[in-house]
Amino acid sequence: MAKFGVLETEPSMAGKATEELKKELQRLVSRIVDEDENCVDTTDRAVRILCALRDLKFKGSLDFRVEMENLALPQEFRCPISKQLMRDPVVVATGQTYDRAFIQKWLTEGHRTCPLTQQVLSHTILTPNNLVREMISEWCKEHRIELPKVVENVDEEVITDIDRGYLNSLLGRMSSSVSDQKEAAKELRLLTKRMPSFRALFGECTDAVPQLLSPLSPDAVDVDPDLQEDLITTVLNLSIHDNNKKLVAEDPMAIPVLIESLKSGTIETRTNAAAALFTLSALDSNKHIIGKAGAMKPLLDLLEEGHELAMKDVASAIFNLCIVLENKGRAVQDGAVMVILKKIMDGILVDELLSILAMLSSHQRAVEEMGELEAVPCLLRIIRESECERSKENCISILYSVCFNDRAKLRAIREEENAYGTISRLAQTGTSRAKRKANGILERLNRIASITHTA
Repeated sequence: MAKFGVLETEPSMAGKATEELKKELQRLVSRIVDEDENCVDTTDRAVRILCALRDLKFKGSLDFRVEMENLALPQEFRCPISKQLMRDPVVVATGQTYDRAFIQKWLTEGHRTCPLTQQVLSHTILTPNNLVREMISEWCKEHRIELPKVVENVDEEVITDIDRGYLNSLLGRMSSSVSDQKEAAKELRLLTKRMPSFRALFGECTDAVPQLLSPLSPDAVDVDPDLQEDLITTVLNLSIHDNNKKLVAEDPMAIPVLIESLKSGTIETRTNAAAALFTLSALDSNKHIIGKAGAMKPLLDLLEEGHELAMKDVASAIFNLCIVLENKGRAVQDGAVMVILKKIMDGILVDELLSILAMLSSHQRAVEEMGELEAVPCLLRIIRESECERSKENCISILYSVCFNDRAKLRAIREEENAYGTISRLAQTGTSRAKRKANGILERLNRIASITHTA
């Protein structure tokens, strides 16, 4: 989305701006009162001016967009595509001037005509229009407006009214026939994958997410699997955009729909639902929302099923959620230790799942379950055979918790140490954390041996 400059106003400039805005507000209010039918656009402009007056009073600054809307911007300074003040005016082969970012986007999309004249362009070289740029600069100075910065990243920054209109039309089709819904959903999936600007567009409209997910509402029956897959994948694409994470997670419908999609649909739907939860859980506030909504059990069920396509995304989502204390408790209560330990014993996704198990080892009940499920021999074998230092570190960290919780498990560790010197070797060659944990276990073993010898 295009970013706008902010005008920092001096007292005299603020006074002049205030007077201009008040006059415009008076004119708009008169129009609203006099018109038989209240015009929404007029009311919206009046509200924006009130907000601008508040900003001037309390912040001493003015939003560039409001300033632009209430000044008579010369037509020749507007880009014919965006209808906004040009930041970096350039001339195309036909002699027409456009803002570089918008005409570049037009050309990148494959067009080879001039948008204004529809003439075929003999070439696509963009020549800076220094004269117009200088005129815009002078006009901005005269009206005490900060010249807006040049857009550098076209894909991420440029959003046109055409884009907005197209998004609205696609979302509108979500309340149409199933064939219309499927066609629109497929297009939204492609656009949100390819165009960061389209992902950003969703943040402009508070109703966009509910509209998108309306075909998957709880009262919907016999949802088409392809439609579900495209919509869930669109949510995944949206969640990649940082500004959308909060928007999506706080929508009352989004997380429940993602959780339901973990349970049913194509394997790609279920995988992408897990990936979306993982991406959204990057925000701590979202971790609480997702955990409280009941995502842990369906994630663990999907992990237990063992679909190769889904497991990495599922494991990543579980790991992120378990960073929050209450979600650790939910994971343990929902059977995480047994599911994860079984996968590790089967040699599946060992490194990733050990990270989760190490995180859960700070939970008392989880440690007890690890002891009951004979985790110790498995963890010792991984330390002995694995080449991954992170996995060895996680194993010894878990063992440290288990053996300090249940002294009986020290016997198996002592037998391992006597046979292979596994713990001693790790205390010498492991990561700094692994060395600390290994030395802690060795000290415990030596203390017990000393007490036994004395006795």
